Amino acid sequence: MNKTFKIYAVIFIIILIVMGMFEMNKKPVLDWRKNFNTEKKTPFGLYVFDQESNGLFHQKLEKARVSPYEYYSKKEQKKPHNILIIQKEIDDVSWEFLMNEVYNGSDVMLFSNKIPKKIGDSLGFKTGILSFEDNYYLQLTDKKLVNNRLFIDKLPDNYGFSYIQKDMEILGKSLYKSSKNKTSTQANFIKINFGDGHFYFHSEPLVLTNYYLLNSKNRYLESVLSYLPDRETVWFVETDAPLSMSSMRFILSNPPLQYAWYLLLFGLIVFVIFNAKRKQRIVPITEPLKNTSVDFIRSIGNLYLQEGDFHEMMAKKAQYFLSKIRMDLLIDTQNLDEQFINKLHLKTGKKIELIKEAVELIKKGQNPYASVMKEDLIRMNKLLDDILK
Repeated sequence: MNKTFKIYAVIFIIILIVMGMFEMNKKPVLDWRKNFNTEKKTPFGLYVFDQESNGLFHQKLEKARVSPYEYYSKKEQKKPHNILIIQKEIDDVSWEFLMNEVYNGSDVMLFSNKIPKKIGDSLGFKTGILSFEDNYYLQLTDKKLVNNRLFIDKLPDNYGFSYIQKDMEILGKSLYKSSKNKTSTQANFIKINFGDGHFYFHSEPLVLTNYYLLNSKNRYLESVLSYLPDRETVWFVETDAPLSMSSMRFILSNPPLQYAWYLLLFGLIVFVIFNAKRKQRIVPITEPLKNTSVDFIRSIGNLYLQEGDFHEMMAKKAQYFLSKIRMDLLIDTQNLDEQFINKLHLKTGKKIELIKEAVELIKKGQNPYASVMKEDLIRMNKLLDDILK
């Protein structure tokens, strides 16, 4: 180990120690992103709800990590059941399967502020941002449950139902207080009868997140879920790629280790670059490959000439000539008739007698039973070269 490398190593270790000390004193930043992930313990993850879900649904819950289309297309007709969806993108084909299940007696409860416009139009409602207040209450309309309301004070979406048909039932509302101390309400939880089943749409999925479940002092969520019958429930969970348990994932998931890893890679790259400049070998000069195509053709021609196979040489020459006529002059060479001779005469300007003689020799070369002499080959070669000039 030379002296320069020791100096680099010492500097690198000192930098790591300093960065580690800064990271140890650094306060963790709380992640307020609305991820709705069952594995996240951040404020707007679904970890708490996921842990408590079996109890909320009386041990009759099935978690499906596939789309409704994949789930129902592989199963026989299920008896009526509950379907739970939380802020999940649903494709059009899956919606058709869900609507079919509801029509046959199942109930769907959807918590989302991203209800597709196509679904709203088909069922008869519209959604949108109904207010820009920083906070509001969620309250159920049932008099027995009116006290079980929830205060939304962190990053509300203010979504609700701007229009619903008269035959739809409003189960919950958002209560807003304006700057003038006036209270206004907007529907955020509705029930729609569809066939033998029902759709329940709730426009505020934050009610299921860790922050609001842990800070709630009443049973608002339990009251909302109580509208579903006590029976089997299928929860279509948002699917994520399986997490790797490798040591690299552990390093990258911890910011101090992550910075140390990147710094290590950067140091190695700098070290390799400086050492490569000092120890790079001389690149040998290599001669470019020679084009031996002409030599190859000459060798093949001499081989045919030595064998005395004039017939095969005439056939090859004729094949090459006709290919050039097709590519350069755009003349069809399938039938070597009078029409072909006239077109070749017009495009080349050569005497028609020479072209006729050349065509006869071409046909002779193409005929495997024709008797060919050396003079025929020489004459055809001269004529074809003259025509192509």
